[in-house]
Amino acid sequence: MYMKGRNFAILFLTAMLFGAGIAYTGIQIIEHNVDPVEVTEPDQQNQQNDQVAQNGNSNSGVKHEDQQPTEQDKLDLFEDYRQFGSLSKVMQAYSIIKNNYVEEVDEKELIEGAIQGMLETLEDPYSVYMDKETVEQFNDAIESSFEGIGAEVSMVDGRVTIVAPIKDSPAEKAGLKPNDQILEVDGENIEGMDLYDAVLKIRGEKGTPVILTIKRPGVEELLEIEVIRDTIPLETVYTRTEEINGKTAGIIEITSFSERTAADFAKALKELEEEQQMDGLIIDVRGNPGGLFTSVENILSHFITEDHPYVQIEKKNGEKIPYYSSLKGEKDYPIVVLIDEGSASASEILAAAMNEAAGYPLVGVKTFGKGTVQQAIPMGDGSNIKLTIYKWLTPEGNWIHEKGIEPTIKVEQPDYFYANPIQLDEDLTRDMTGEQIANVQQMLKGLGYDPGRTDGYFGSKTEKAVKAFQQDHQIAATGIVDHKTAAALEQQVIEAVRSEDNDRQLKKALEVLFQ
Repeated sequence: MYMKGRNFAILFLTAMLFGAGIAYTGIQIIEHNVDPVEVTEPDQQNQQNDQVAQNGNSNSGVKHEDQQPTEQDKLDLFEDYRQFGSLSKVMQAYSIIKNNYVEEVDEKELIEGAIQGMLETLEDPYSVYMDKETVEQFNDAIESSFEGIGAEVSMVDGRVTIVAPIKDSPAEKAGLKPNDQILEVDGENIEGMDLYDAVLKIRGEKGTPVILTIKRPGVEELLEIEVIRDTIPLETVYTRTEEINGKTAGIIEITSFSERTAADFAKALKELEEEQQMDGLIIDVRGNPGGLFTSVENILSHFITEDHPYVQIEKKNGEKIPYYSSLKGEKDYPIVVLIDEGSASASEILAAAMNEAAGYPLVGVKTFGKGTVQQAIPMGDGSNIKLTIYKWLTPEGNWIHEKGIEPTIKVEQPDYFYANPIQLDEDLTRDMTGEQIANVQQMLKGLGYDPGRTDGYFGSKTEKAVKAFQQDHQIAATGIVDHKTAAALEQQVIEAVRSEDNDRQLKKALEVLFQ
C-alpha cells in the first residue's frame, strides 16, 4: 500500500512522538475536508472521524498495492522526505531535553509546548492550542451558561484585550470597555501568557472577586477594577418595541451568536412581524463580540436575497467562494443596524451583509475589525487546535481585518459613556490636578452638574458642582470627592448609560428608520 509522502512523513513523526493511537486520529484529520461555514465542536468531529473509520472512505488518499506511483508522486515524496529531515529536529530536541535536562521534565508539557511554539510562529492571536480543560471552558461559552466576568477577550499586540463586555454582565457593570488591556489578574502579571491560560485565571466561581489591572487607551494611569464573578446566562436575543409618531419600531438586540441565537432571533422576528405588526426594524449588535458562523448565516437568510452573496470565503490559495441564501424577496419594511467598537467577527459579517448586499444603513461608530474564520480541530485526547483556516470578505470583496467597518451614519455617545472608574489613593480636593479629577469633571458634566472645566484642575466651580451632587444624593456637602462620593458618582453614571433617553445612537437609528 502506497501513502502520499507528506501524510506519511507527518504521521511517522506523530507516531514517534505521541503514539500510534493519536497517529491514527491524525489520518482522519488530514483526510477530512473542513466546511468553512461549520464550526464543528470536538465531540461532533470525533463522531465524524469514528464514522469514517467504520465505513471506510474511497477518497482517503491511499492507493492500492497494484497501483504504481506516478512521476509526480515520486517528486512529491522526495520533497516530503526532505521536509521530514527538518521535522526530525523536533524529535531530536525532544529526546535531548527529555534525556539530558538536569531536572525531571513533564513529557506532556514538552509536547504541548512544541505545539504552542509552532502556533506562535504564525503571529495570529486567533490560532491557539487548547488543552482538554480549556476546550471544555471554550465550549461552555458557546453552548451554555458559565461562571466568570462576562467579557469576550482576544490577544492584541501580545496583550489580553477586551473585545466587548457581555450585556448586563459583571464586566459591563464594573466598567470594563472594548480595547481595555488586562495586564494583571489579582496582582499576577499575565503579559506573555497564553490567551486561554489567562482566561482560566480570570474566570472563577460565582460570587468571588477578581481584581484586574487595566491599561485603557488614552488614559495614562493604570486602573484597578474589581469584578465580582457571576453566572453568565445563555440568553443572547432581547426584543422590545418603540412607538415613533404613530409607527411601531421593533428592536432586536443580539449580544452574541451562540447555538440557540438564530432560532431565538427567528422567533422574535416572527412575533414582531405578525403580533406586533411592526413598521420597521432595528438590529442592535453593539458590544456583540461574535460567535458561531452558522448562527449569523441563518439570521442573514431572513434578509439577504438570492441575488447577492451575504459573505465570501477566501481560501489559502486565494480562491474566493461567495455564499448565497435562497430568499426570493426582501422585507417590505425599513431596517437599520446599530454597531460600535465592540461589534466584532460575526457581528461584522451581519453588518457588512446588511449594508453592502441589501443597502440598509449602519448607525454608530467603527467596528472592531476581525475578518478571519477559525476551525476547532481535535487532537484525539480532548485537546484541540483552534486554527485560522479562512478569511471572510464582505459581499463586495472587502477584507475588514484590523480595519473594522465604518458606519454609514456616524454617531458617538456622550463623553461620560466613556468615563473611567474613579481610583482614589486620597480624597480629591480644591486646587488638585490630575486625570482622576478630569474624570470626575466629565461625570459631573454628563449628569448635569457644571464643573466649569474638564481639564483636570479642581477649581471653585468643580467644588460647587461636587457640593450640589452631594446634596442631591444625601451625602455631606463638603465639596470633597471621597470614596462615598466617588461610588455615588459611578452608580449614577451607570444608570445614565443604561437609560435609553441618553442613547444617541438608538435615537438616531429610530430617526433614520422612519425618515
